[in-house]
Amino acid sequence: MPEISSFYGIAIYMYLSEHNPPHFHVKYQGYEAIITIKEGIVRGSMPRRALSLVYEWLDLHKDELMDNWQRLSESKAPVKISPLD
Repeated sequence: MPEISSFYGIAIYMYLSEHNPPHFHVKYQGYEAIITIKEGIVRGSMPRRALSLVYEWLDLHKDELMDNWQRLSESKAPVKISPLD
């Protein structure tokens, strides 16, 4: 389970050979959610403040996330993405 970024106790992961639509996994203090990259649709649960930070990060790194999705679909390792400052 490659961690591609972490900030404020929030960990972001992407998995090899995942199903469409392109998405990433988020873990925070026992909460887990899956968020689609293009639409930002959430499955799972996450505290509102943590989810706001994830959306802020998503807006900054959408292209990098899609690049990582492509890399993983080609069985390549994902690239780390800068955390939210």
